[in-house]
Amino acid sequence: MSEPQPSSRTSADHRTLFERVIEFISPGPDSRDELMETLADAERRELIDPESRAMLEGVIRMADLTAGDAMVASPRIDMIDIASSLDDVLDAVVETGHSRFPVFEGTRDNIIGVLLAKDLLRARGGDAARDLRALLRPALFVPESKGLNELLRDFRSNRNHLAVVIDEFGGIAGMITIEDVLEEIVGEIEDEYDEKKDGESGLYTLSDGSSRVAGDAAVAAVNAHFATELPGEAFETIGGLVAHENGRVPRRGESVDVGPLRFVVMLTRGGAVRWFRVSRIPAHDDASGG
Repeated sequence: MSEPQPSSRTSADHRTLFERVIEFISPGPDSRDELMETLADAERRELIDPESRAMLEGVIRMADLTAGDAMVASPRIDMIDIASSLDDVLDAVVETGHSRFPVFEGTRDNIIGVLLAKDLLRARGGDAARDLRALLRPALFVPESKGLNELLRDFRSNRNHLAVVIDEFGGIAGMITIEDVLEEIVGEIEDEYDEKKDGESGLYTLSDGSSRVAGDAAVAAVNAHFATELPGEAFETIGGLVAHENGRVPRRGESVDVGPLRFVVMLTRGGAVRWFRVSRIPAHDDASGG
């Protein structure tokens, strides 16, 4: 007599993570809060790992988010003027580390296309590089109210990874990339440009006079770099000091003034600021604020 085959009920190892989660929460919670608590309980019971729980919660939260919730606000966008020289454009690519740039003509509200750094580098030295218009790709415009779920589908289908966000009056509200959308699910994404190597101070001077400063840079190092006297007795890192002055950890694109310095958040991760762009507050701003 042949051995009985194990039923699917006993072959738990062959179930997918999704099937196990569905089985665990069946017949289902009555509210989103209950669903979140169910996922937390699943993690405590080791049915799912912490990373899976965080991603599932991100997917659930993203259903209510729009492009306006995840975009980088217009004043914080690194744009390129179509009238810029090739050297200026190359400097912008090197300084920011971005791969895509909205390009405007006349005013920042008049975006005429998107420049990919790889297109510029491929054309460098040729006639096309002298005419930025020849390198521009069409810009994708979306309203602030566009849902992130729908936007992610658009990014995947048209292979366009950057969109310009328009406000209700037709002005430029901000910019959003596929990375911004994915970070709502998986958390902040870093690349080799984002890393600070062991032994480095985390302070880098940029060609425009501002500096890129790591959130975990020592307050004393920032004071020495800028010749300032920021209070560092109670805070080991500049990120901690800025969060204290702001009343909370600032989000990407936000600006916080501490003493004579202005800290603009470039990147956050795990609830902390990874990189700031730091510059001295212009004299007229300082005067008007006081």
